[in-house]
Amino acid sequence: MSTVLAEHGWVYEVFGVVFFALVAAYVQKRILVRLHRRLERTKSPWDDAFIEALQRPLGILIWIVGIAFAAELIHKEAPSPLFTAIGPLREVGVIWVLAWFLVRFIKRAEANILEQGQLRGQPVDRTTLDAIMKLLRVSVLITAVLVALQTLGFSVSGVLAFGGIGGIAVGFAAKDLLANFFGGLMVYLDRPFAVGDWIRSPDRELEGTVEEIGWRLTRIRTFDMRPLYVPNSVFTTIAVENPSRMMNRRIYETIGVRYADVHCVAAIVKDITTLLREHPEIDQSRTLMVNLNQFSESSVDFFVYTFTKTTNWALFHTIKEDVLLQISEIIAKHGAEIAFPTSTVHLEQAGLIGA
Repeated sequence: MSTVLAEHGWVYEVFGVVFFALVAAYVQKRILVRLHRRLERTKSPWDDAFIEALQRPLGILIWIVGIAFAAELIHKEAPSPLFTAIGPLREVGVIWVLAWFLVRFIKRAEANILEQGQLRGQPVDRTTLDAIMKLLRVSVLITAVLVALQTLGFSVSGVLAFGGIGGIAVGFAAKDLLANFFGGLMVYLDRPFAVGDWIRSPDRELEGTVEEIGWRLTRIRTFDMRPLYVPNSVFTTIAVENPSRMMNRRIYETIGVRYADVHCVAAIVKDITTLLREHPEIDQSRTLMVNLNQFSESSVDFFVYTFTKTTNWALFHTIKEDVLLQISEIIAKHGAEIAFPTSTVHLEQAGLIGA
């Protein structure tokens, strides 16, 4: 019996290592879940982000170390060239888990910063934050790949040199991809618009609300709720208007009265000017003009040019409606009427000459 145990003791050792890894993974999961619940109550956005990002990678790390240790025990009893890869694979697995943890932490920290900004009433620049976090994630992944290659015996300097030489060929083959990448970089640096802005282009049929700015594409939600995916290189060749950053909205209307009411125009213009000067929703610091404009075919036209304080689209139309209705009342008060296209025929009565 003792001989059998001595011969097959390594089997029990392997079983013990796997069982210990199972128990350790279960215990760390329970501990981190409870710790995460407590840290969620704190004001700091970093502690709970750290624990939440650590949960799954730590469990995988325990299994990687456990399985690698068990494989080494098996290798001692049953030597095989296959098991020589255990060490490098274990190190690559640890590097991958560490990179996974950092990427999860960066992503969770980004969400926490946005959430904290909303709770405190301090708006966060989502576009800048998104750009910084994407650069951090890309940096982590590139570093992890280079370290993993170095661990597997590849020369990092050789890889970088090959990348420099091959970059020329890749640049020609993927010029559109690179154009979109640099287009996205210019959007992040110049910041003509940000996530949540309403944009449109006079050059293209492009209008909607920006939902996401990626490194290759920008997703825009049109006003009929369809997603529009625009390559970032497009924004380097077109003009983009950003109505979300307007300071005021403009009321610019031309109104005509009948030629029979031309004697009332001066008084009407004066009263409308007074109306706009006293209106609480009209911005008095902006240009305000009410003037006779032209004598058109069927009316005497004057124009109203002013700006509202609000930039809200719905509220603007409510204010504009109120202004126009009050203008119609002023015109009616003076006994005038708003003109519409008419034709007047003048007939001359010719005298009859008798023979």
